[in-house]
Amino acid sequence: MCHRARWAAELVANAVRHTKGPAALRVRWSPPGTLRIGAWDAGPSPPQPPQTLAAALEAEDGRGLALVRARSDLWRWQPFARDGSWGKFVWCEAGAA
Repeated sequence: MCHRARWAAELVANAVRHTKGPAALRVRWSPPGTLRIGAWDAGPSPPQPPQTLAAALEAEDGRGLALVRARSDLWRWQPFARDGSWGKFVWCEAGAA
């Protein structure tokens, strides 16, 4: 599995694991070559900031977002509404390789 597919899997897994209610994956390609992968969930609370990669490799859990942050060009979250429900959108971006 390529690392970008792992990013998508990690973001959706976190949305399902840490919140109650619906979750959705969104993938967008923006010229001139930026891929944005994100997950929306119904949890209004901000995600825990990712650990440093060194600390995450020693941890029992919480490694996924640290890996996403370490390998992507940008990682962010923002409050987000979908179908009338408030939650958050956690996303990362990477340039074309």
